[in-house]
Parts: sequence; C-alpha cells; structure tokens
Amino acid sequence: MTLGRVARIRSINHPRSFSTTSAALALSNVARSKANQLSQWKGTSVIGETTKNFIGGEFVDSKSSEWTEVLDPTTQTLLSTVPQTTETEFKQAVDAAAQAFKSWSRTSVLGRQRFVIELQHLLRKNADAIANSIVLEQGKTLSDAHGDLLRGEHVAEHAIGITSTLLGDKLEVSRDMDTYVRKVPLGVCASVAPFNFPAMIPLWTIPMAAVTGNTLILKPSERDPGAAMIIAELCQQAGLPPGVLNIVHGGVPTVNAICDDPAIRAISFVGGDRAGKHIYNRGTQNGKRVQANMGAKNHAVIMPDANKNLALNSLVGAAFGAAGQRCMAISVAVLVGEAQSWLPEIIERAQKLRVNGGFEPDTDIGPVISPSAKARIVDIISSAEEEGGKLHLDGRSLVVPSYPDGNFVGPTVIEAKTPMRCYQEEIFGPVLVVIQADTLEDGIEIINANRYGNGAAIFTQSGATARKFETDINVGQIGINVPIPVPLPMFAWSGNKGSVLGDIGFYGKSGIDFYTQNKTTTSLWRAEDAVGTRAHSTMPTFS
Repeated sequence: MTLGRVARIRSINHPRSFSTTSAALALSNVARSKANQLSQWKGTSVIGETTKNFIGGEFVDSKSSEWTEVLDPTTQTLLSTVPQTTETEFKQAVDAAAQAFKSWSRTSVLGRQRFVIELQHLLRKNADAIANSIVLEQGKTLSDAHGDLLRGEHVAEHAIGITSTLLGDKLEVSRDMDTYVRKVPLGVCASVAPFNFPAMIPLWTIPMAAVTGNTLILKPSERDPGAAMIIAELCQQAGLPPGVLNIVHGGVPTVNAICDDPAIRAISFVGGDRAGKHIYNRGTQNGKRVQANMGAKNHAVIMPDANKNLALNSLVGAAFGAAGQRCMAISVAVLVGEAQSWLPEIIERAQKLRVNGGFEPDTDIGPVISPSAKARIVDIISSAEEEGGKLHLDGRSLVVPSYPDGNFVGPTVIEAKTPMRCYQEEIFGPVLVVIQADTLEDGIEIINANRYGNGAAIFTQSGATARKFETDINVGQIGINVPIPVPLPMFAWSGNKGSVLGDIGFYGKSGIDFYTQNKTTTSLWRAEDAVGTRAHSTMPTFS
C-alpha cells in the first residue's frame, strides 16, 4: 500500500551527477551557491550525491538498491538520492538505540539538560544552513524556512526546563511511610516526520525524547531529509552519545519495520490520513504507544464586526503561506452575514501575493513539493468547477517565467458548498474555499460537522461572540483574532476529531507524558525500628 505523503521508491542504478546535469544550470546563482555551501555537512547532499543513514553515531552509506530522488521543486534539479534503508541497516539502528539506552537513561537529568542547552545554541548558530536546505529541498520561501526552524527551536528551549517539568510527586501517606512517583523513560522510540516541516517536526521529538532519557529512531521524509541530517550532526556536536539518535530512510518498508520491531516502545507521527491510520493501527496492535497528527480542514469565521484589515490580511496569509502546505493552514473562510461582501477584497489581496522561487527577494509563495502534489491540487480545483463552485481566482495555469519547470500553483479562491470535494478533502495547496453563513450559529454548525478538528479561528471585536465560539466549537486549537493558533511548547498540541489518533499530545506537558511512564514506590523507614525489638503481624492500615 502507499501511505499518503510517503513517496514512492524506485530503483536507480546510476544516480545523475549534479555537476554534469544540465538541470543544475536551472538553479539560480543564489541557489547554486547555497547548494555548494551545504556540501560541508556529512549526512546530506544537495549537489547530486547520496543522503546517508545515521546509525550509532556514524553517517554511513546505505547498501540499498532502491533510492528516491530528491528534486528541487522550483527547477526539478536533482539534489540528492535517498536510500530505502535495508532490513540489516534498520536492525543496526534499533540495536544501537537499545544499547545506548542502557547508559543514556541513567545519565543525570542535568547531563541530558546540558545536551539540549548546547543543541539550542547550535541550532541558532547554524540556522542559515538549515533554512537553505529547506528552501532547496522543500521549496519554502527563505523567511518561512527560518520560521520552520524557529518553531522547532522553541521546543528545544522548552526542553531545557526538564529539571522542573520532570519533577515527580511525593507524599507521606502514613507515619514514616512515603509514596513517590517518578517519570522514567520508555526506551527506544521512533518518529516519522512529514515533508512540510523538515526541521520543526524532527525538533518536536528529538529534544523531548532525549531529555527524558529515551533513545530515538527518526525517519524524516524521503522528499526533504536534509534538515534532519544537519540537525543530527548538530546533536553530535552538542555531545549526544552515539546511538541516542539514529536516522533511517525510506517509504512503506521502513514505516512497517518501525511499527513491528518489538524493541520500539512508542511512535510519534505527523502526516496524512492514510499513513497515520496505518501506523496507529499497526503500532498499537503491536503494543506500542502511538501519537498521530493527520489531516485537517481549518476554518476561519469572519464576523461583520471584525477589524477588517486584520481579518483579511490574517486570512490571506494563513491560507496561502507555505503554499498552503501546513496542517494548520486556514483552508476555509466562513463569511458571516454582511462579511460576505468582503469577498472581492479577499480576492484582491490574494492576487497581490508574489509567487516565485524561495530564494527570490519578496517571494510570498513558493512551489508545492512535487509534480504529483500539483496535479492533485489542480484536479481538486477542477472538480469544484465541475460541481458548480465559483472560481473567483484560479491559480492552475500560473507560470513563473524564471522557473518554467517549477511546481507552482497560484493563489486560488473558490466559493463552494460543503458537499463539494474541494470542501470535504484536505487540499494541501494554496486554495481558499469560501463558505457563506447567515449567522454565527450557522458557522459553528458547519465547522462542528466537519470530520477534522485541528483548529479554527474567529475574527470579531465582540468578547461575547468570541466566548460563544470558544465554548461551542469542537476543535482542539482555537484562535480569537489569531489565524494559526498553534500553541507554544509550554502548552501542548491539542487537535481532535479526525485529525488525531492517540490520546497524548505533542510537546509541552503532554510531550513529557508521551515519552515517560510512571514508576510508583512506597517505602517504610520507621524511626522506631532503629531501637524496637518486637515484631507485629497485623495487616498494615496506613493509619
């Protein structure tokens, strides 16, 4: 089976060379310069060479016969080839993680904290390299790539507080008798990351797993693994012992190996519905703890009393930023009452967004990840037209003259009805579906009927309206005059309904809970036993 956003793998006997292919010339001078600068990193390549496995503290070439090509979404230039990690290599990674757990789990919390402190410093120091890798492999604008990394850095910074957040509980339950609860690590854990946040999602898991005393097998997306490989090298530099972090690659075979290996205790997944359901079902059937964040259809309710400028700018930015490839993108605008007359201004502001390569100055929207992703987006837009929707702004035929081979889709605005495919499916592209509602109650009913529940936002200047929305809406993350209400890591990710499987959220307090299990001890050290000479045979009553 194919698993949603897990790419197909094919055999490549003679990988093309970056330096000799004419496609390399399609890169802009800036992009070519950035690609050459990234050649210093051990595990990744964006100059046509291979991406390596990271096993037991070593970047190692795979012996695989199956490889996936990583192509620049702007020009289709071959940047790297990524292996389908072999069974033997996967087992080596798990063994390295299991062996490292024996000592890492016994490392003091201060020692683990020092690693995260140093990692946070190195992430900031090397932010340009990570962001450049993201632009080349994923297609984001440079500023958005830095934002991707920054949100991951926030998790690392929060993990530094582990000496407070890992505190247990203790109570003297009876005279001289104490019960105390400690949070102890699970063991070997795994993380399966998506293509749309190549730095942020690995950083949701690496700091949290490591600082709580676990070891980790990370499978980044085979479409853009470079950021994760750079982060692995920074983990080395930060003093992380060999085997605590291991990186493997591939598609379905690697995913299934993660779900099936008995040494792996927990799996963290972010991605599409099919892959998430498969991993959750297969992983939990094998006794693993699984958290899975999947598809989304996030709505923004625009009330007539909203601050118009704030609402429209926020809506357009949240709908089309990152080419719509965010699980918290606003993909549906619900215009309530008189706010329906604002549609022409939404279209006008969307038209002003600049679509271009990610390194180009003032670019607002880059390409989508692949030609197949573009084809799917175009197909859904076309279905809206066939089903009677109104295409007020159509980005299907957009061409960027400087990059004619890029996977570009222009901002698209569709006025639609809820039964239409463009509303029912997650599009994952720069497409805003507009729904009309007569009242706030109608808008809430529309959102609550949707199967997804990652997030929703409302724009209003009425506290009472905001309170009603917050109380009645059934989604996990709510924004009030905030378009993308992703919580900072002192809180926790809290999507619900069809967007999530598993009952423990990502990062924050939930992240600590996900990567630990409770160990409860009751101890008795009676002062009288130091001098007493008579035994007692009655049942203890804790009185």
